[in-house]
Amino acid sequence: MATAADITIKKYDGTTDIVWSLLAASGGDKSPAFWRSETATGTQGQRPVFSMSARPNTAGTVRRVDFSVNFPSVYTNSSTGQTEVRSMMTFTGSFAVPQNVAAADVNEFAGQVTHLLGTTVTQVAVRTGFAPT
Repeated sequence: MATAADITIKKYDGTTDIVWSLLAASGGDKSPAFWRSETATGTQGQRPVFSMSARPNTAGTVRRVDFSVNFPSVYTNSSTGQTEVRSMMTFTGSFAVPQNVAAADVNEFAGQVTHLLGTTVTQVAVRTGFAPT
């Protein structure tokens, strides 16, 4: 089990580090851990938030790990001078890992799937809204 802590990743430029600050660690099954990008534009309620939770299925044969990211587009209203949310980008995903598979298979699944999500082709699809043709 991982220990809850701040998460440092690269921004879109591939060079600049950005820290997602831990707001709350998970309290156990079905209780999400929360992070927020504290250096993002806007007020606390207007900043990107990442959450992660885990739970077993009813039979206890599968562990599910759920992810959610809410990433607002924030701008400064020229009339009021206040920051406002223009729109919200979201991501939700879920991994189902049977508990009867070899650790090596789980390691490959976790490594390869998370790396696939981080590839350029995936990033371009998200940016453009189209799958590769």
